[in-house]
Amino acid sequence: MTAGHSRPRPAAAAARHEHPVIDEAALAAARAGDRLLDAARALGSTRWIDYVEPLPDHLRDDAFADLRRTALRARAAYGPKDSIRDVLPAEVTEPFLDAVDRLLKVLARRDVAG
Repeated sequence: MTAGHSRPRPAAAAARHEHPVIDEAALAAARAGDRLLDAARALGSTRWIDYVEPLPDHLRDDAFADLRRTALRARAAYGPKDSIRDVLPAEVTEPFLDAVDRLLKVLARRDVAG
């Protein structure tokens, strides 16, 4: 490349504020994750506390390259044989699931759009 010209940043390296729809979806999922974590703590469910505890911070801070992995990890808490729904109330599990699914959807739209 010649002086004064730089390569465009790849989409994965874009700053989150450059994609406010994705950033807001991730932040909404983080807020729902905070409520889920509070409920797990209130019930003393150490297994789900350990599982959920890192998720809100990752949803707030992860770069795009890591955000999908975090969202999929969050989604995995809703397994067919072992689900967070079996322990925590729907008032917190369902909003978190909805927020994570919305995040995955906006990430998929970004991938399709290029």
